[in-house]
Amino acid sequence: MKLEEVMCGDPQCCTAKTTIQEAARMMVSCDCGAIPVVEDQNDCRPIGIITDRDIACRAVAQGLDPVRTTVDMCMSTQLAKVSADASIEECCQIMEKRQVRRLLAVDIDGRIVGIVSQSDIALNLPEHETAEVVKEVSQPGEHAAMD
Repeated sequence: MKLEEVMCGDPQCCTAKTTIQEAARMMVSCDCGAIPVVEDQNDCRPIGIITDRDIACRAVAQGLDPVRTTVDMCMSTQLAKVSADASIEECCQIMEKRQVRRLLAVDIDGRIVGIVSQSDIALNLPEHETAEVVKEVSQPGEHAAMD
């Protein structure tokens, strides 16, 4: 099975200067927990990712104003990426190795074309394979990751 069969294609993206309030609204609108951050909306090369956890832990918990605080102040910059033409097995291996719950799918030029999450894996792979990914991703580790 190919990654493109299970990933969320053409995800909503924001820029580093988007406010965290607007990023949170994007998450609500898209029913997701992460928005890729791109340098330029026309180029779509990822420079980071902002997650609901980033907003909660790096902004809300610190008392930052969501209307004035921009994504670049809270986003994760260590990105876990995979080629859009990768197999789902390769995707799972990268998730396990990097201990991440989401991967950005990029084209040959490094532009974001999709995002795959643990829930995409759970909905499309057999239960035992899903359990293995969840177990490996959840192990305590040193990897700074986009979660």
